[in-house]
Amino acid sequence: MSALTFLTPPPGLEPLSEFELTPVAGAAGLYTLQAVERPEIRIFAIDAGTHLPGYSPELPDDRAAELGVTSADEVLALVVVNPSHEGSTVNLLAPVLVNRATGASLQLVLEDDSFPVRAELASLARA
Repeated sequence: MSALTFLTPPPGLEPLSEFELTPVAGAAGLYTLQAVERPEIRIFAIDAGTHLPGYSPELPDDRAAELGVTSADEVLALVVVNPSHEGSTVNLLAPVLVNRATGASLQLVLEDDSFPVRAELASLARA
């Protein structure tokens, strides 16, 4: 388990900023993000590097400084998964970026509207 502290609470989850990142057993690159203050709030996320190798959102310099990173290798990029009976989707417009060393985190809403909020995970995995 890893402790994550969001610099600003994730949109829609205000005022929560402290989360535990836990790998899901038997599912490489799949995690749960669970709110420390409200454990009933749990989000699924996947490691973009593992599951979406072509996905590399641009981290603006000012946000990288806030996160305390100087290179992409220092950042774990996660995308939120929305499971449903019809199939899982991922939010490519707002990745969660984590400083691997400190756990400092932010959810970056990208300026590039070509990234969908609900991309079908199955179609991305086949690409």
